[in-house]
Amino acid sequence: MTETKYWRAINTALAEEMRRDERVVLIGQDVASPGGPFGATKGLMKEFGPNRVRDTPISEGAVVGAAVGAAMAGLRPVVEVMFFDFITLALDQLVNQAAKMAYMSMGHYSVPLTLRTMCGAGLGAGPQHSQNLEAWLAAVPGLKVVSPGTPAEAKGLLKAAIRDPDPVVVIESASLWSMKGEVIDDAEAVLPMGRAAVRREGSDVTLVCWGSSVPGALEAAQILAEQGVEVEVIDLRTLNPLEKECVVRSVRKTGRLVVCQNAVTTCSIGSDLIRIVATAAHRSLRVAPELVAPPFAPVPFPPGLERAYFPQQHDVVAAVHRALTEEPTWPRSSYPSGV
Repeated sequence: MTETKYWRAINTALAEEMRRDERVVLIGQDVASPGGPFGATKGLMKEFGPNRVRDTPISEGAVVGAAVGAAMAGLRPVVEVMFFDFITLALDQLVNQAAKMAYMSMGHYSVPLTLRTMCGAGLGAGPQHSQNLEAWLAAVPGLKVVSPGTPAEAKGLLKAAIRDPDPVVVIESASLWSMKGEVIDDAEAVLPMGRAAVRREGSDVTLVCWGSSVPGALEAAQILAEQGVEVEVIDLRTLNPLEKECVVRSVRKTGRLVVCQNAVTTCSIGSDLIRIVATAAHRSLRVAPELVAPPFAPVPFPPGLERAYFPQQHDVVAAVHRALTEEPTWPRSSYPSGV
Protein backbone atom coordinates (compact mmCIF):
# COMPACT_ATOMS: atom_id res chain seq x y z
CA MET A 1 0.00 0.00 0.00
CA THR A 2 1.21 3.50 -0.86
CA GLU A 3 -0.28 6.85 0.11
CA THR A 4 -1.12 8.51 -3.19
CA LYS A 5 -3.00 11.59 -4.35
CA TYR A 6 -6.25 11.12 -6.26
CA TRP A 7 -4.85 12.46 -9.54
CA ARG A 8 -1.68 10.42 -9.22
CA ALA A 9 -3.76 7.26 -8.73
CA ILE A 10 -5.47 8.01 -12.06
CA ASN A 11 -2.09 8.55 -13.72
CA THR A 12 -0.78 5.27 -12.33
CA ALA A 13 -3.87 3.36 -13.50
CA LEU A 14 -3.47 4.70 -17.03
CA ALA A 15 0.21 3.80 -17.16
CA GLU A 16 -0.36 0.29 -15.81
CA GLU A 17 -3.16 -0.45 -18.28
CA MET A 18 -1.15 0.90 -21.21
CA ARG A 19 1.76 -1.35 -20.26
CA ARG A 20 -0.59 -4.31 -19.88
CA ASP A 21 -2.49 -3.87 -23.16
CA GLU A 22 -1.04 -2.20 -26.26
CA ARG A 23 -4.58 -1.57 -27.54
CA VAL A 24 -5.13 1.10 -24.87
CA VAL A 25 -4.71 4.58 -26.37
CA LEU A 26 -5.31 8.03 -24.90
CA ILE A 27 -6.92 10.88 -26.82
CA GLY A 28 -8.13 14.31 -25.77
CA GLN A 29 -7.24 17.96 -25.48
CA ASP A 30 -3.70 18.51 -24.13
CA VAL A 31 -3.30 14.89 -22.97
CA ALA A 32 0.07 14.48 -24.71
CA SER A 33 3.02 16.83 -24.02
CA PRO A 34 1.16 19.06 -21.54
CA GLY A 35 0.16 15.97 -19.51
CA GLY A 36 -3.55 16.74 -19.47
CA PRO A 37 -5.36 19.90 -18.39
CA PHE A 38 -5.15 18.71 -14.76
CA GLY A 39 -1.98 16.59 -14.96
CA ALA A 40 -3.57 13.14 -15.04
CA THR A 41 -1.69 12.06 -18.19
CA LYS A 42 1.65 13.54 -17.15
CA GLY A 43 4.63 11.54 -18.47
CA LEU A 44 2.56 9.10 -20.54
CA MET A 45 3.48 10.46 -23.96
CA LYS A 46 7.17 10.20 -23.09
CA GLU A 47 6.76 6.52 -22.19
CA PHE A 48 4.26 5.40 -24.84
CA GLY A 49 4.83 7.81 -27.71
CA PRO A 50 2.60 10.00 -29.91
CA ASN A 51 0.83 7.07 -31.59
CA ARG A 52 -0.79 6.03 -28.30
CA VAL A 53 -1.13 9.43 -26.58
CA ARG A 54 -2.69 11.94 -28.96
CA ASP A 55 -3.74 15.56 -28.62
CA THR A 56 -6.94 16.50 -30.42
CA PRO A 57 -8.66 19.66 -31.66
CA ILE A 58 -11.16 21.35 -29.37
CA SER A 59 -14.17 19.32 -30.52
CA GLU A 60 -15.65 16.89 -28.01
CA GLY A 61 -18.00 15.49 -30.63
CA ALA A 62 -15.13 14.70 -33.00
CA VAL A 63 -12.99 13.21 -30.23
CA VAL A 64 -15.68 10.88 -28.88
CA GLY A 65 -16.80 9.99 -32.40
CA ALA A 66 -13.23 9.01 -33.32
CA ALA A 67 -12.98 6.98 -30.10
CA VAL A 68 -16.18 5.07 -30.92
CA GLY A 69 -14.78 4.12 -34.31
CA ALA A 70 -11.42 3.17 -32.80
CA ALA A 71 -13.13 0.98 -30.22
CA MET A 72 -15.20 -0.78 -32.89
CA ALA A 73 -11.98 -1.38 -34.85
CA GLY A 74 -10.31 -3.16 -31.93
CA LEU A 75 -8.59 -0.50 -29.82
CA ARG A 76 -9.45 0.45 -26.24
CA PRO A 77 -9.50 4.25 -26.31
CA VAL A 78 -9.52 6.35 -23.16
CA VAL A 79 -10.97 9.79 -23.88
CA GLU A 80 -10.52 12.77 -21.59
CA VAL A 81 -13.27 15.40 -21.65
CA MET A 82 -11.94 18.32 -19.64
CA PHE A 83 -15.15 19.23 -17.75
CA PHE A 84 -18.32 17.21 -17.24
CA ASP A 85 -20.34 20.09 -18.70
CA PHE A 86 -18.59 19.63 -22.07
CA ILE A 87 -19.94 16.10 -22.41
CA THR A 88 -23.14 17.69 -23.72
CA LEU A 89 -21.23 18.36 -26.96
CA ALA A 90 -20.68 14.62 -27.48
CA LEU A 91 -23.99 13.14 -26.37
CA ASP A 92 -24.94 11.89 -29.83
CA GLN A 93 -21.70 9.92 -30.17
CA LEU A 94 -21.84 8.62 -26.61
CA VAL A 95 -25.56 8.02 -26.09
CA ASN A 96 -26.83 7.23 -29.59
CA GLN A 97 -23.78 5.42 -30.94
CA ALA A 98 -21.49 3.95 -28.24
CA ALA A 99 -24.25 2.93 -25.84
CA LYS A 100 -26.46 1.38 -28.54
CA MET A 101 -23.92 -0.35 -30.79
CA ALA A 102 -23.80 -3.78 -29.10
CA TYR A 103 -27.62 -3.91 -28.95
CA MET A 104 -28.18 -2.73 -32.52
CA SER A 105 -25.52 -5.04 -33.97
CA MET A 106 -26.86 -8.05 -32.02
CA GLY A 107 -23.53 -8.32 -30.23
CA HIS A 108 -21.36 -8.31 -33.37
CA TYR A 109 -19.71 -5.07 -32.26
CA SER A 110 -18.68 -3.89 -28.84
CA VAL A 111 -17.44 -0.43 -27.89
CA PRO A 112 -14.77 -0.79 -25.17
CA LEU A 113 -14.52 2.97 -24.72
CA THR A 114 -13.62 4.72 -21.46
CA LEU A 115 -14.57 8.37 -21.09
CA ARG A 116 -12.91 10.24 -18.22
CA THR A 117 -14.39 13.56 -17.22
CA MET A 118 -14.09 16.04 -14.37
CA CYS A 119 -16.85 17.42 -12.17
CA GLY A 120 -15.51 20.92 -11.47
CA ALA A 121 -17.41 21.59 -8.24
CA GLY A 122 -15.11 23.38 -5.80
CA LEU A 123 -13.08 25.31 -8.38
CA GLY A 124 -15.29 28.40 -8.34
CA ALA A 125 -15.76 27.80 -12.06
CA GLY A 126 -19.43 28.75 -12.25
CA PRO A 127 -22.51 27.28 -13.91
CA GLN A 128 -20.87 26.08 -17.15
CA HIS A 129 -17.92 24.23 -15.56
CA SER A 130 -19.32 22.83 -12.30
CA GLN A 131 -22.41 20.80 -13.18
CA ASN A 132 -22.82 17.19 -12.14
CA LEU A 133 -24.86 15.53 -14.88
CA GLU A 134 -24.43 12.01 -13.54
CA ALA A 135 -28.13 11.13 -13.70
CA TRP A 136 -28.28 11.95 -17.42
CA LEU A 137 -25.75 9.26 -18.23
CA ALA A 138 -26.78 6.70 -15.62
CA ALA A 139 -30.23 6.68 -17.25
CA VAL A 140 -28.85 5.49 -20.61
CA PRO A 141 -29.10 1.73 -21.28
CA GLY A 142 -25.75 0.45 -22.46
CA LEU A 143 -23.63 2.97 -20.56
CA LYS A 144 -21.84 2.16 -17.31
CA VAL A 145 -21.10 5.05 -14.95
CA VAL A 146 -18.67 5.09 -12.04
CA SER A 147 -17.92 7.87 -9.56
CA PRO A 148 -14.81 7.23 -7.42
CA GLY A 149 -14.63 9.00 -4.06
CA THR A 150 -11.12 7.97 -2.95
CA PRO A 151 -7.70 7.53 -4.60
CA ALA A 152 -8.05 3.74 -4.31
CA GLU A 153 -11.39 3.88 -6.13
CA ALA A 154 -10.01 6.31 -8.72
CA LYS A 155 -7.36 3.75 -9.63
CA GLY A 156 -9.35 0.52 -9.24
CA LEU A 157 -12.50 1.67 -11.04
CA LEU A 158 -10.59 3.28 -13.91
CA LYS A 159 -8.70 0.03 -14.48
CA ALA A 160 -12.01 -1.86 -14.46
CA ALA A 161 -13.48 0.61 -16.95
CA ILE A 162 -10.57 0.22 -19.37
CA ARG A 163 -10.85 -3.58 -19.27
CA ASP A 164 -14.64 -3.60 -19.68
CA PRO A 165 -16.11 -4.54 -23.07
CA ASP A 166 -18.74 -1.79 -22.87
CA PRO A 167 -18.54 2.03 -22.83
CA VAL A 168 -17.88 3.38 -19.34
CA VAL A 169 -17.98 6.97 -18.09
CA VAL A 170 -15.63 7.70 -15.17
CA ILE A 171 -16.66 10.82 -13.26
CA GLU A 172 -13.66 12.29 -11.43
CA SER A 173 -13.86 15.16 -8.97
CA ALA A 174 -11.96 18.45 -8.83
CA SER A 175 -12.60 18.75 -5.10
CA LEU A 176 -10.79 15.42 -4.52
CA TRP A 177 -7.92 16.02 -6.96
CA SER A 178 -5.22 16.50 -4.28
CA MET A 179 -6.77 14.17 -1.70
CA LYS A 180 -4.38 11.51 -0.37
CA GLY A 181 -5.27 7.92 0.42
CA GLU A 182 -3.90 4.39 0.58
CA VAL A 183 -3.71 2.67 -2.81
CA ILE A 184 -2.78 -0.96 -3.50
CA ASP A 185 0.45 -1.19 -5.47
CA ASP A 186 -0.57 -4.36 -7.35
CA ALA A 187 -1.21 -3.64 -11.06
CA GLU A 188 -3.93 -6.33 -11.03
CA ALA A 189 -5.89 -4.73 -8.17
CA VAL A 190 -9.11 -3.92 -10.03
CA LEU A 191 -12.33 -2.86 -8.27
CA PRO A 192 -15.44 -4.56 -9.66
CA MET A 193 -18.09 -2.25 -11.05
CA GLY A 194 -21.60 -2.54 -9.67
CA ARG A 195 -20.46 -3.10 -6.08
CA ALA A 196 -21.08 -0.61 -3.26
CA ALA A 197 -18.79 -0.42 -0.22
CA VAL A 198 -19.72 -0.06 3.45
CA ARG A 199 -17.27 2.62 4.59
CA ARG A 200 -18.46 2.62 8.18
CA GLU A 201 -20.84 0.29 10.00
CA GLY A 202 -23.66 1.59 12.17
CA SER A 203 -27.11 0.76 13.47
CA ASP A 204 -28.96 4.09 13.73
CA VAL A 205 -29.04 5.64 10.24
CA THR A 206 -28.00 4.61 6.73
CA LEU A 207 -26.06 7.37 4.97
CA VAL A 208 -25.47 6.85 1.23
CA CYS A 209 -22.89 8.83 -0.74
CA TRP A 210 -20.59 8.56 -3.76
CA GLY A 211 -17.88 10.51 -5.56
CA SER A 212 -17.07 13.91 -4.11
CA SER A 213 -19.68 13.56 -1.35
CA VAL A 214 -17.80 10.66 0.31
CA PRO A 215 -15.28 12.64 2.44
CA GLY A 216 -17.95 14.97 3.83
CA ALA A 217 -20.24 12.04 4.63
CA LEU A 218 -17.47 10.26 6.54
CA GLU A 219 -16.60 13.45 8.44
CA ALA A 220 -20.26 13.90 9.35
CA ALA A 221 -20.44 10.28 10.53
CA GLN A 222 -17.44 10.87 12.80
CA ILE A 223 -19.04 13.98 14.30
CA LEU A 224 -22.25 12.05 14.89
CA ALA A 225 -20.33 9.15 16.47
CA GLU A 226 -18.94 11.59 19.02
CA GLN A 227 -22.56 12.51 19.77
CA GLY A 228 -23.49 8.87 20.27
CA VAL A 229 -25.11 8.30 16.87
CA GLU A 230 -23.91 5.28 14.88
CA VAL A 231 -24.18 5.96 11.16
CA GLU A 232 -23.69 3.30 8.50
CA VAL A 233 -21.95 4.96 5.53
CA ILE A 234 -22.39 3.32 2.12
CA ASP A 235 -20.34 4.48 -0.87
CA LEU A 236 -22.16 3.49 -4.07
CA ARG A 237 -19.01 3.82 -6.25
CA THR A 238 -20.97 2.73 -9.35
CA LEU A 239 -24.09 4.60 -10.47
CA ASN A 240 -24.98 2.22 -13.27
CA PRO A 241 -25.23 -0.66 -12.60
CA LEU A 242 -26.38 0.34 -9.12
CA GLU A 243 -26.07 -2.14 -6.25
CA LYS A 244 -29.48 -1.69 -4.65
CA GLU A 245 -29.25 -4.70 -2.35
CA CYS A 246 -26.50 -3.23 -0.17
CA VAL A 247 -28.56 -0.12 0.57
CA VAL A 248 -31.79 -2.04 1.13
CA ARG A 249 -30.08 -4.41 3.60
CA SER A 250 -28.72 -1.48 5.55
CA VAL A 251 -32.07 0.33 5.71
CA ARG A 252 -33.76 -2.85 6.93
CA LYS A 253 -31.26 -2.74 9.80
CA THR A 254 -31.34 0.99 10.63
CA GLY A 255 -34.86 2.00 9.58
CA ARG A 256 -33.62 5.42 8.41
CA LEU A 257 -32.10 6.67 5.16
CA VAL A 258 -30.15 9.83 4.35
CA VAL A 259 -28.70 10.32 0.85
CA CYS A 260 -26.03 12.92 0.14
CA GLN A 261 -25.14 13.98 -3.41
CA ASN A 262 -23.57 16.91 -5.27
CA ALA A 263 -26.08 16.86 -8.12
CA VAL A 264 -29.43 18.69 -7.97
CA THR A 265 -32.35 16.82 -6.45
CA THR A 266 -34.73 16.74 -9.43
CA CYS A 267 -34.59 13.47 -11.43
CA SER A 268 -31.40 12.47 -9.60
CA ILE A 269 -29.59 9.31 -8.47
CA GLY A 270 -30.57 10.12 -4.89
CA SER A 271 -34.27 10.55 -5.65
CA ASP A 272 -34.29 7.26 -7.56
CA LEU A 273 -32.48 5.52 -4.72
CA ILE A 274 -35.15 6.75 -2.30
CA ARG A 275 -37.80 5.35 -4.67
CA ILE A 276 -36.03 1.99 -4.68
CA VAL A 277 -35.82 1.86 -0.88
CA ALA A 278 -39.41 3.04 -0.45
CA THR A 279 -40.48 0.17 -2.70
CA ALA A 280 -38.21 -2.62 -1.48
CA ALA A 281 -37.97 -1.74 2.22
CA HIS A 282 -40.98 0.46 2.91
CA ARG A 283 -42.04 -1.45 6.02
CA SER A 284 -38.58 -1.01 7.52
CA LEU A 285 -38.53 2.76 7.15
CA ARG A 286 -39.36 4.47 10.45
CA VAL A 287 -39.37 8.00 8.99
CA ALA A 288 -39.32 9.58 5.55
CA PRO A 289 -35.89 9.47 3.85
CA GLU A 290 -33.77 12.63 3.60
CA LEU A 291 -32.02 13.84 0.43
CA VAL A 292 -29.15 16.30 1.03
CA ALA A 293 -28.34 17.98 -2.27
CA PRO A 294 -27.81 21.37 -3.96
CA PRO A 295 -30.85 23.50 -4.78
CA PHE A 296 -32.41 23.26 -8.23
CA ALA A 297 -30.41 26.17 -9.61
CA PRO A 298 -27.21 26.85 -11.57
CA VAL A 299 -23.91 26.66 -9.67
CA PRO A 300 -22.85 30.17 -8.52
CA PHE A 301 -19.39 31.67 -9.20
CA PRO A 302 -18.46 33.30 -5.84
CA PRO A 303 -16.61 30.85 -3.53
CA GLY A 304 -18.82 31.62 -0.54
CA LEU A 305 -22.00 31.04 -2.52
CA GLU A 306 -20.59 27.89 -4.07
CA ARG A 307 -19.83 26.47 -0.61
CA ALA A 308 -23.39 27.28 0.44
CA TYR A 309 -24.73 25.68 -2.74
CA PHE A 310 -23.05 22.29 -2.32
CA PRO A 311 -23.82 20.20 0.79
CA GLN A 312 -21.35 20.52 3.66
CA GLN A 313 -20.82 18.16 6.58
CA HIS A 314 -23.07 20.23 8.86
CA ASP A 315 -25.91 19.79 6.36
CA VAL A 316 -25.48 16.02 6.56
CA VAL A 317 -25.35 16.11 10.36
CA ALA A 318 -28.56 18.15 10.45
CA ALA A 319 -30.30 15.70 8.08
CA VAL A 320 -29.32 12.74 10.27
CA HIS A 321 -30.65 14.52 13.36
CA ARG A 322 -33.94 15.18 11.58
CA ALA A 323 -34.17 11.50 10.67
CA LEU A 324 -33.63 10.58 14.32
CA THR A 325 -36.09 13.06 15.83
CA GLU A 326 -39.00 12.99 13.36
CA GLU A 327 -42.18 11.25 14.34
CA PRO A 328 -42.41 7.68 12.96
CA THR A 329 -44.10 7.28 9.59
CA TRP A 330 -46.40 4.69 11.20
CA PRO A 331 -46.60 3.01 14.61
CA ARG A 332 -43.53 0.89 15.38
CA SER A 333 -45.81 -1.90 16.52
CA SER A 334 -47.09 -2.34 12.95
CA TYR A 335 -43.70 -3.59 11.71
CA PRO A 336 -43.42 -7.26 10.82
CA SER A 337 -41.56 -9.41 13.32
CA GLY A 338 -37.78 -9.14 12.93
CA VAL A 339 -37.81 -5.89 10.91
